[in-house]
Amino acid sequence: MAAYRIVREAGGLCIADEVQTGFGRTGDAYWGFQLQGVTPDIVTMAKGIGNGLPLAAVVTTPEIAAGLTRAIHFNTFGGNPMCSAGGRAVLRVIDRERIQDHCKDVGTHLLERLAGLQAKHSIIGDVRGRGLMLGLELVKDQKTKEPATKELAEVFEGMKDLGVLMGKGGLYGNVFRIKPPMAFSRADADFLADVMDHCLSKL
Repeated sequence: MAAYRIVREAGGLCIADEVQTGFGRTGDAYWGFQLQGVTPDIVTMAKGIGNGLPLAAVVTTPEIAAGLTRAIHFNTFGGNPMCSAGGRAVLRVIDRERIQDHCKDVGTHLLERLAGLQAKHSIIGDVRGRGLMLGLELVKDQKTKEPATKELAEVFEGMKDLGVLMGKGGLYGNVFRIKPPMAFSRADADFLADVMDHCLSKL
């Protein structure tokens, strides 16, 4: 909230990038920015809106949008009818199948499983996130939080060999980025946690 205030006091616009956090993935809110108690001037979104189809959107205020009329903006494939119809169908499924609630339920279950692994494996320094957008940080030392980058790479490859594809990130490459498809089930979450447990045990 403070960042938004500072930006606006300086005459800037606040932009929320919801490409990964939007459409209910966090479970507690449809948009990630809602969790921060802010209202952006511009919202960008993609990926989840098309469920694999190339589709993106930008939402803003009428005042800001009016500025776009001062010049010609051209996009060869903008407004593609097939992708637009696909996006509309995806939005209907998200509502009808209560995907946001599903993300909260499965995400909470997975977070609990990962917290259990943290209690078992001292190399896990932190488990964080909401819904189906989680992070698990590996550290060499719980007090200093020295990144366990090499160890993460080993677990990463081990999990891949057992059929679980993970993302990795963080400044030092020591954080697992856990952002599965929103159709992810509790059984899938258990499989992921079991495979991670197995691979961590081999370090």
